[in-house]
Amino acid sequence: MQRREQLLVVSSHDPDPARAVAEVEAAIAGRELAGGLLFCSYRYPREALAAALENSVTGFPLIGCTSAGELTERGYDDDSLVFIGFPASAFRMSLHCFDDLDHFDPEAGRKAIRQLAASATQEARVLGDNVNQVALFLVDGLSHREDLVTMAVQDALGDTVMVGGSSGDGMLFGETGVLIDGTFRNDAAVVAILSSVKPMHVFSANHYRPGPARMVITESDPQGRVVYEINAMPAADEYRALAGRPGEPLDAAFFAAHPPMVRAGGEYHVRSIQSANPDGSLTFYCAIDNGIVLSIGEPVDRLQRLRSLLVDIDETVDGIDHVIGFDCVLNRIDAENRQLGKEVSKIYASNRVVGFNTYGEQYRAAHINQTLSGLAIGS
Repeated sequence: MQRREQLLVVSSHDPDPARAVAEVEAAIAGRELAGGLLFCSYRYPREALAAALENSVTGFPLIGCTSAGELTERGYDDDSLVFIGFPASAFRMSLHCFDDLDHFDPEAGRKAIRQLAASATQEARVLGDNVNQVALFLVDGLSHREDLVTMAVQDALGDTVMVGGSSGDGMLFGETGVLIDGTFRNDAAVVAILSSVKPMHVFSANHYRPGPARMVITESDPQGRVVYEINAMPAADEYRALAGRPGEPLDAAFFAAHPPMVRAGGEYHVRSIQSANPDGSLTFYCAIDNGIVLSIGEPVDRLQRLRSLLVDIDETVDGIDHVIGFDCVLNRIDAENRQLGKEVSKIYASNRVVGFNTYGEQYRAAHINQTLSGLAIGS
């Protein structure tokens, strides 16, 4: 197989936005790019960072978002930014942005994505006859509209598979930003159809199996993703008791170690908890409703599963160029609490996994949690 120009990946830890962007600009050094992604720490001043990018990183579409942690050449990283550039010799990238997600119209959204798909196919013809397509999706992680938008977009994409992540701001849950057209926006999402002659493979995997405990949501506010009662008992107390830890505080480490799981489509998916509230309720990252039956997840051998997953991916794409990873922040918290963070970082680094820690992942038509989802690109 002919080897083509590899993805350009560069990271910076300089806290000054102008100097950090200058490192990206120097790495590009005149290379012709079809598009780029940028994931950055929430600590960067967004207006200054956006202005520096607008002035220096030009000539191709650039999207990105703030993160709850970065995945760089080091593996897990913090207080950094990572840029991923797609060489024009092997890629084309077409974009559509959705603003004002509070008033998202699914039918209008589907129409816009069908038009985007037609345009992307037309633009990709210059690459030749054997072109692969996937869709990347970035969305405001505090919008509470991820489920609706994800379903509408994937429906319109048809056979083109979508994968992506929800923007974060560390563990503050205050304000996240999606980078589109030179600005960081709230209440927004962007879809990028990536066309390439390189092999591309979309995947999603979690590191848990369902345990015996069962939880039925008996009172909730689906719009706010708040659960008030589980098994007709106060939600926080019942969840803690079923997890076998009645005396422990409910914090991010607890939620990461005992993730609720739901069975859908013959498989179990995590429905992670974001926070415990003063009134004894629980706020979730994903859609919830009365009557949903949840199990409490138990960990499997994460390192073995990661190694096996990446071996399979490497074979699927005939040698990994890079993997763009959307890794839930709760995965990272749980790995670090289990003293696995350094080993996970080594696995990511050795397999060229770059991306960011999310507030949730999107895979096909589902908004999910506590997965490593991503796009593997072959050499």
